[in-house]
Amino acid sequence: MSLLVAVTWETQPWIERFTRHLPGREIVVLGEDFDRSKIRYVATWGPKPGSLDDLPNLEAIFSLGAGVDHLMGYPDLPDAPIVRVAQDDLTHRMSEYVVMHCLMYLRDHARFAAAQRARRWEQDRSPPIAADVRVGIMGFGVLGQDAALKLKMMGFDVAGWSRTPKNVEGFKVYSGESGLDEFLACTDILVSLIPLTPDTRGILNRSLFQKLAQDGRLGGPVLINAGRGGLQVEADILACLDDGTLKAATLDVFEKEPLPEDSALWTNPRVTITPHNAAASEPEATVRYIANQIRRHEAGEPFENLVDRVRGY
Repeated sequence: MSLLVAVTWETQPWIERFTRHLPGREIVVLGEDFDRSKIRYVATWGPKPGSLDDLPNLEAIFSLGAGVDHLMGYPDLPDAPIVRVAQDDLTHRMSEYVVMHCLMYLRDHARFAAAQRARRWEQDRSPPIAADVRVGIMGFGVLGQDAALKLKMMGFDVAGWSRTPKNVEGFKVYSGESGLDEFLACTDILVSLIPLTPDTRGILNRSLFQKLAQDGRLGGPVLINAGRGGLQVEADILACLDDGTLKAATLDVFEKEPLPEDSALWTNPRVTITPHNAAASEPEATVRYIANQIRRHEAGEPFENLVDRVRGY
């Protein structure tokens, strides 16, 4: 059995990790001379066109991250199962990010930070509590449900939205186009964790923002996008911040990355920017997860977190 590591970054650390977790297996990388007929598995992120061609005995493709949009657009993607890396390390990191920013908006952190810089003592006599704030999570899979549970523990009023119907104990889950407007109408903080597909590209736009609740305790709706940059229309975000349709936005992902220096998002006081690190996968945990999936498969057990090619996630 050989595993091909097909990435666009430094490969040696990944070879060392896979060698430790899959002892006795041959680990190869693009650019080396190897027998393509021996490749059973591929671990990849952003493969170059042609790099996954002519692998006649391929049994699985592992995406080195929770997202798979980098593969869905790949020309002539091999007809093999695609497995998302959805391990606990990544899930916990995403939940930390979402909870942190929801709490910052709840406690009006930006206003007090500005007051500190101005050396101005500013008190809030009637601040909302978490139960006063409605958080709506778009994308109610593993990541969304974990974030929802932790937000609920903090007291937030949490609901979810999913493209397909889901029953999740303890939460109201809206679904499909028919449920989206109702979901948005009762959302003060919109958290976007949906995958990027042709159907969701550009979904975070003015039309959607106008449907968010305008009667909440935060003084206006807030956007948190920790999913994919292709989901958002940045010109609409800026315009909606200017006219009050949105009160604030936290953005971890962008239409173009790194975010260009001349982007108006950098200097907008209502925008919080982070450099696509909301849930950066810990490499050791990622390799451990893939190694476990290979062992499960070779023991006759099914892969976990298989991607539906039709839906794109």
